Amino acid sequence: MLWDFKLLNGIKINSNKMKILIIRFSSLGDIVLSTPVPRLLKKKFPKSEIHIITKKDYSSIYNYNINVDKVIEFNDNLFEVTSNLKKENYNLIIDLHNNLRSNFIKFSLKKRFYTYKKQVIKRWLFTNLKIPVKINHITKSYIDSLSGLGIYDDKEGLDFYLDDNSFKKVKSLPGINNNNFTAVVVGAKHFTKRLPLNKLIELCDKINGPIALIGGKGEIAVSKEIESFFNYSSSSEVPNKLNKKTKIFNYCGKLSILESASILKLSKNVYTHDTGFMHIAAALNKNIISIFGSTHPNLGFYPYKASFSIIQNNKLECRPCTKIGLSKCPAGHFKCMIDIKFE
Repeated sequence: MLWDFKLLNGIKINSNKMKILIIRFSSLGDIVLSTPVPRLLKKKFPKSEIHIITKKDYSSIYNYNINVDKVIEFNDNLFEVTSNLKKENYNLIIDLHNNLRSNFIKFSLKKRFYTYKKQVIKRWLFTNLKIPVKINHITKSYIDSLSGLGIYDDKEGLDFYLDDNSFKKVKSLPGINNNNFTAVVVGAKHFTKRLPLNKLIELCDKINGPIALIGGKGEIAVSKEIESFFNYSSSSEVPNKLNKKTKIFNYCGKLSILESASILKLSKNVYTHDTGFMHIAAALNKNIISIFGSTHPNLGFYPYKASFSIIQNNKLECRPCTKIGLSKCPAGHFKCMIDIKFE
């Protein structure tokens, strides 16, 4: 048999048997934003075997990805995981996390590696000193980590593969089966990325039509408040305070990530905070209206290669105050969300 050998930084590698490990533990948005990497690796090394290690909560993002051969769930036991990874005998490591744990793994495996370069200083200058430096989109930074392999962006955006069972289940749900609804992503991991309840109600009122609410268990309480505000009967003691046509279909805390993604796929438009589902919507090529509070799209986390518009308060000198969100407003007024206008 003739083998196809490639020279990788002076090292001869058998690309027919090449085995690659991608490391990205979390979070939801970052996992989605990393999806061009295995696609580009497969294009460069079509006969390679690609594995990715990530946390169990996010493994479904890659379970149906045609460019990934194996998804390894990271169980927080670093020594056990590293021991198991050594048995795989990888040729190449792509570190898209670049933290203490990912560095421990790649150095322990003693294989050729490439590492994603964080733009820490630039983001610090923007969030702390408000210096508007140019910051690359994080997906571009992920892709740039492959440049040493002669791999560059193919301009095809993000990937997200839905499974048939989730899609069929969601398609039969109330309010979803006619595709005539707007998806609203209720939550976000950090408080300063989330609209207050009254602003969410105002947003739903402005949409003025069927709405599917998307979110996890942490959004159940606020989603029920929205639902009870709009969904009423003529005999209800609680009138529709805004006298509008908004109809709420509440799926917060009821669906998996893939099922929620299927709702996004079937929607007309997606309204979302700066969160993981915003990037899933981008991967699904949806029309996105992104709502930014304490963070800012110029930090490099806006929807990647997608059709989108931004709602944000541009009149505050304190924005952005963080790159990932905070548990409370450091200035005490939270005007970045409270004063947002829905035109």
